[in-house]
Amino acid sequence: MKFFFLQIATDTAKQVANNLANAAATKMNLIDMLASGGVLMIPLALLLTLAVFFFFERWIAINKASKIDENFMNIIRDHVVSGNVAAARSLSKNTSNPVARMIDKGLQRIGKPIDAIEKSMESVGKLEVYKLERNLSVMSLVYGIAPMLGFLGTIFGMLQLFYQINASGEFTPAAIAGGIYTKMVTSASGLIIGLLAYIGYNFLNAQINKTVNKMEAASAEFIDILQEPTR
Repeated sequence: MKFFFLQIATDTAKQVANNLANAAATKMNLIDMLASGGVLMIPLALLLTLAVFFFFERWIAINKASKIDENFMNIIRDHVVSGNVAAARSLSKNTSNPVARMIDKGLQRIGKPIDAIEKSMESVGKLEVYKLERNLSVMSLVYGIAPMLGFLGTIFGMLQLFYQINASGEFTPAAIAGGIYTKMVTSASGLIIGLLAYIGYNFLNAQINKTVNKMEAASAEFIDILQEPTR
């Protein structure tokens, strides 16, 4: 019985070792496959780095901008209705988000016509949205360029392959399949990078739209506050 369990343990250990060896071989094959893509894999790697960097940079900035205290507008209302505009401005200045900066601009224009207040707040809101969308163009550039760059690498690779076949006269299925296999690496890499950049771009845009909706809601609520009678 002990021998039986020992044999099972030995077989299991061998299987685990084989799995680890296969995984290591697969990893090495993946690296070799990427390296076989040629020189154009360098700009593709650069595009991937840019996409990842700006995705997280914008994600952190947008998350920070979207964090708004639920009681912020209630406190602003209490101060404005009671006539304590200075306290409302102090609160908005000490709150670092787009809604607070937009409300602060509206507080500065108190006493002027409602249309003038709305326009000034709208101008600040546009500037804040521009800040949120900054560097998003890099993401759109990556998802537009990466697939085309990948296809370009494949075209160059195929031209090189057919030139070698023409020069050497070697026209075997194995040679052609091997050449096509390696030359398609750039196309696959470009498509994957472009897809990731496209998903990241649309995700960030969705987060920006949520923040913009909060800004619009706060602006409308502030205008309503101004039309309430003071205490």
